[in-house]
Amino acid sequence: MSEPAQSISMRRLWVPIYGPTVLISIGMGAVVPLIALYALDLGATVTQAAIIVGLIGFGQLAGDLPAGSLAQRFGEKRVLLAACVVEAAALLTASQTTSLAVLSACVFAIGLSSAVFGLARHAYLSEAVAIGFRARALSTLGGTFRIGSFIGPFAGAALIEQFSIGACFAFAAGTSLAGGLLSLALPELPGDGARRRLAEAEPEARLSLWRVLRDHRKVLATLGTGVFLIMVARASRQAIIPLWAASQGLDATTTSIIVGLSAGVDMLLFYPGGAIMDRFGRMWVALPAMTVLGAGFVLLPLTETAVLIGLVACFMGLGNGISSGIVLTLGSDVAPPEGRRQFLGGWRLCADLGNVAGPGLISLVSLAFPLGAAAVALGLISWFGVGWLAKWVSVYDRSRKAVPARV
Repeated sequence: MSEPAQSISMRRLWVPIYGPTVLISIGMGAVVPLIALYALDLGATVTQAAIIVGLIGFGQLAGDLPAGSLAQRFGEKRVLLAACVVEAAALLTASQTTSLAVLSACVFAIGLSSAVFGLARHAYLSEAVAIGFRARALSTLGGTFRIGSFIGPFAGAALIEQFSIGACFAFAAGTSLAGGLLSLALPELPGDGARRRLAEAEPEARLSLWRVLRDHRKVLATLGTGVFLIMVARASRQAIIPLWAASQGLDATTTSIIVGLSAGVDMLLFYPGGAIMDRFGRMWVALPAMTVLGAGFVLLPLTETAVLIGLVACFMGLGNGISSGIVLTLGSDVAPPEGRRQFLGGWRLCADLGNVAGPGLISLVSLAFPLGAAAVALGLISWFGVGWLAKWVSVYDRSRKAVPARV
């Protein structure tokens, strides 16, 4: 797990790495909250609309492992552009369709494209940036996604006011295509051309996806479980705060303000979190973040008013914000130089499984118990994650010189 021989200056990466992330997340921030409404307008039932929304997550799960193989074979720049073009085509098709089946296929394709784009961007930064700046680079990546996601819903609201829901999808198609074109400005990775020529000349030298996952199954089973728990907490936070606010009788406007304030707080700490990770180690962000999220879940059932719910939501936003980039950083730390992209596909699968499992856990617990019980259960799971991460982050934290020679 040695470092690349040289790294690329961050000044050369600001526009081609962070620019596409901001653009695409603005577009997706405008579209994602509207998918259910669009499906309902096309004649879906509430259950069907919820399933269609969930297809983004399942598309990401389906795309994680193939994304690693595609990036290994064709290189990040080509894959980033292809993912953006496919996503733009899916969004443009969705903007014009009157068919629920076509909309469902488009939403699934958006999830697939998102997985491929995310993997290629993650793999590129893992190799391009020196380890001493890695956490700041990746936490900034997470921060730019948060900024775009914060702006997106306001852009979507303005477009709906002037045009229609379909116009939001067309707008997102434009941001995706613009993001893909910006990605073409990425500098070539050191040694990337030589690796690609070797792979083309000697196909048998390519490491298979399953071999990479098998060789590194221990880290995926241990630290990978840790990132699964992080993503369970993060995804559950996004789902349970609006549900709890609604259960306490808050209207949609008040709930939106609470969610917006929490998102604003979330954006404040991404760079300080990365600086802490680079200077003191990954554990100093991972453990406090999960502790705060767990406390927020446990406190939520004790709130009844908009002010108290808003305070707890902002408190959880602090915990989530300081951990921006932690999943990406830990994955980059433990990714092997040979088979890096395939490994990161498996890593992102662990994270995306948590992203899907969190809201699902809320639904399951709520079938038999009150929503408050689901919040407490998530708090306990988050605190279990603190102990799990305390055990395994220290083992694999490369920034502390604590990584085993062989994993």
